[in-house]
Amino acid sequence: MNDIVPDALKDPRIRTEFVDANHLRFEVDVCGSGDRLALCLHGFPEHSFSWRYQLPMLADLGYTAWAPNLRGYGHSSRPEGIEAYSLENLLADVAGLIDAAGRREVVLLAHDWGAVIAWYFAMRRIRPLSRLVICNVPHPVPMSEAMRSGFAQLRKSWYAIFFQIPGLPERLLGRHDAAPVGEAIRGSSCDPEQFPDEVVEVYRRNAAQPGALTAMVNYYRALVRGGGARRQQAAGFPVIETPTLMLWGEEDVALTKETTFGTDRFVEDLTLRYLPRVSHWVQQEAPQVVNPMIKAFLLGERVPELRWEPRLV
Repeated sequence: MNDIVPDALKDPRIRTEFVDANHLRFEVDVCGSGDRLALCLHGFPEHSFSWRYQLPMLADLGYTAWAPNLRGYGHSSRPEGIEAYSLENLLADVAGLIDAAGRREVVLLAHDWGAVIAWYFAMRRIRPLSRLVICNVPHPVPMSEAMRSGFAQLRKSWYAIFFQIPGLPERLLGRHDAAPVGEAIRGSSCDPEQFPDEVVEVYRRNAAQPGALTAMVNYYRALVRGGGARRQQAAGFPVIETPTLMLWGEEDVALTKETTFGTDRFVEDLTLRYLPRVSHWVQQEAPQVVNPMIKAFLLGERVPELRWEPRLV
């Protein structure tokens, strides 16, 4: 098994383990050994590596921090077929991981597709959560409203429709050993210096694995063609009672700021922080801003505002 993340990029505080959950095997980056679990869910087309800046911080707060590669990603199990990537299966994966961890308390942190899963996980109350942190994915209702109210979000969502085409997205994203995947992340960042060649290479290698791109794109196919969104809509959208922090990079190429408007109607205890001059890849691009916000939220303190331009030095 080839390492996707080279040793030079590995944080010695973070170890990799394999966890059996929901009849699958998950590759999990682990940091800390506390009796509370901080479960971090990555997005598309990422990898558990995307949480590398947050895991040590969470461990320092007394959590056992887990960042799994979701099904189809990294060296986690990669089942075949669109139905394998239904929301119901993805929610069951998160429940299985929580059960396998066996900690007394759980906070869920999530970005992009991981945040899609996290919204529904909290909404359906599948397992108790003490806190929820959402990064750059809107609650499904404001998202739907933004899609209906104008063309701005529809234009940005073109790729989700394109992904419904059988085979073609994999062929285009898979060119040159999946080079377009890593370049898409760097190219849509506000600070490309935070995504040097060696980091871009992690995401390319992840996507270049046999069957990986199909698995990644099948998340979108299961949501649309597979009817996952319709089934969730039919189940309704109960108010989320879990205290929630929503972090939003305003320079998101795929999602408009308007998709966040009205989120407080569906979250009883919402803290929303906008990050100007930060892109969709918030926790990787601006960890020096994101980490203090997450830390304050988890400690029950006031979450700071962003008052300066984030940049690593």
